[in-house]
Amino acid sequence: MTIRAKSGVLKRTAMAGALCALGLGQAHAVSFSQGDSTIDINGTINGFYSSRTQEVDGVKTRESALTNGLLPGWINFVFTTKVEGLDIKAHVGFAPGINDKSDVVGLPTNPGCGGASGCDSPFSQIDTRNLYFQFGAPDWGTVKLGRDIGLFGQKIILSDMTLLGLGGNSYAATPFNTTFGMIGHGYMYTGFQPQITYTTPTMGGFSASAGIFDPNKFAGDETKDPGFQAMLNYDWKAGASTTGSLWAGYVHQGTSGDGSFDANGYELGAKIGIGNFEAVAYGFDAKGLGLSTVGALYFSPFEKTKGKGYFVQGTYKFGKTKVGLNYGENRDSSGLLTETNKFRSATLGVYHSLNKYITLVAEYNREKGTGADIFPGDLKTRTISLGGILFF
Repeated sequence: MTIRAKSGVLKRTAMAGALCALGLGQAHAVSFSQGDSTIDINGTINGFYSSRTQEVDGVKTRESALTNGLLPGWINFVFTTKVEGLDIKAHVGFAPGINDKSDVVGLPTNPGCGGASGCDSPFSQIDTRNLYFQFGAPDWGTVKLGRDIGLFGQKIILSDMTLLGLGGNSYAATPFNTTFGMIGHGYMYTGFQPQITYTTPTMGGFSASAGIFDPNKFAGDETKDPGFQAMLNYDWKAGASTTGSLWAGYVHQGTSGDGSFDANGYELGAKIGIGNFEAVAYGFDAKGLGLSTVGALYFSPFEKTKGKGYFVQGTYKFGKTKVGLNYGENRDSSGLLTETNKFRSATLGVYHSLNKYITLVAEYNREKGTGADIFPGDLKTRTISLGGILFF
């Protein structure tokens, strides 16, 4: 189907942009409408300078980088319509980045590298994160099919203030096109995953989502059953200046064959805003879900480990400037781990809205990793980052 902009239909309005596509906030998009169909185009671009000091066993090293933050770039194409009582949406989102580890300035990496020794991989490749369609109605809910953000761990990463900045960058230094923010110290990364999910209508502030997810072969020889994730959510508002959200999540996947084990995770989070102040508190507990200190679901080189973590954050807005402080810690034990391994981090951030498109960001982050299995010699880092992010 071809959609053309009619005279007077092309418009610039306050709409859901790249972050809004993730449920974060308002941005400005270009819309094309014809008949009962609309296509919105929106996106985000960012860039940061980071100066990082790392210390292991008293040995210090320093590095600097021009890099993306926790978000890569993003361009979204969102189709919406309503036909025979059904609200229909399709979303295609591409996430490119600014980094490319090439030894020759101006030349790309070798796309046929394949990780061979002495050959740089094409880290600047485009990541297709959103590719799904959904349909539903206000009286019975919505069904989504395709690739989109997961349910478990979704709301906490969208509440992390460093999503607009850099946060920590252990495990994700240049040339990767994202840093880790507070992933791995306070929560695990939800990821963008193939799924079929159902979301109920919102009733009195309550809603629920549940779905099956593409299985991951993290243990054993077979993945006969899909993964399962679910989330319960309650939002409320009291008066003109107080808002709140409470959520709980669950993730499960089983495998079969030699060495197989099930993976399960539970989470509970809360967010409350009073005037210009907002606070977030979160915790999770997991068995077999992978190394929480790395933050990647099902990364289990130490077999069935136990992971747990907590995250707290407070922000206050002064006019067009928001100041925030957060802290988080993850712990891994059991399985083949010989001790409890901890990864903790704290970030002080300043986020200034230059105008309706651009936010300027300054952050100071400290990380500390202990535990000989994952952090031999212990790890300490300090990162100062300056940059900005644009939404359109």
